Amino acid sequence: MELSDLVTFSTVARLGGITRAADELNTVQSNVTQRVKALETEIGTALFERHSRGMTLTGAGRRLLPYAQRMAALSREAVLAARDDGEPKGPLSIGSMETTAAVRLPSLLAEFHRRFPAVRLSLRTAPTADLVAAVLDGSLDGAFVAGPIDHADLSSTIAFTEELVLVTSRRWASLAALRAGTPESGPTALVFRTGCSYRQRLEQVFSEFGWPSSARFELGTLDGMIGCVAADMGVTLLPRAVVGKNETVNVHKLKAVQSGVDTLFIQRRSAHQYSALQGFAACLNNNGEVIAA
Repeated sequence: MELSDLVTFSTVARLGGITRAADELNTVQSNVTQRVKALETEIGTALFERHSRGMTLTGAGRRLLPYAQRMAALSREAVLAARDDGEPKGPLSIGSMETTAAVRLPSLLAEFHRRFPAVRLSLRTAPTADLVAAVLDGSLDGAFVAGPIDHADLSSTIAFTEELVLVTSRRWASLAALRAGTPESGPTALVFRTGCSYRQRLEQVFSEFGWPSSARFELGTLDGMIGCVAADMGVTLLPRAVVGKNETVNVHKLKAVQSGVDTLFIQRRSAHQYSALQGFAACLNNNGEVIAA
């Protein structure tokens, strides 16, 4: 069983299609297709179901995936460990929620790049659930996620503490006005896709307000989210630091139990702590906003 076939299989499984996998692997689609078919032939069963919306794993594919991910992660770690001479260099893959990447990370990343220019840092934004999965399968070296996270294979450090606020259009001057002036079902909840911790928190808030059946509208970008709120399409929940002094929207303070959330930096406990990752952790600890776990 070729490791390159397993890496290709894992990438297709994660991205859900040949085209996106080929882009990420920097190869042609025919090569991806050939490797997947070679693996299916070797195992003797189909690993994917092909359909118009892409590819989904069969039962055999779901059973194979965690082994393929671990083998790919171990191979990558082995190469990095062998090359690690104590000087931070080479690739480093970090994940982050989009809100954290937009507000909290620019100064940290700039400092890291200044101190360790030989490290090829890549940043991937995704919801918390996807980031946790990516750290566990080794495709990310670490990630900034919304806490709490309780997993035996992960270690975590509190990186930032956020205050979540309800964000509405300028039409609503207060929470009381919003609750009095909206239909019984509540306003439309503007959310990121499933797996976003802030989405889950907003749904909890809406349930406490008596709006458990309010409509949901998914958006993919932070700018799009704030723009739709400003246009009075619905309301959302975001860190106060993300909204800042944006004069196109209003922010509303929530009870402490609803608003407090820690942003954690997570890593796999078993991963090799090579120099590039240690350098990143050092910058994080010196960033001035970090609280030791």
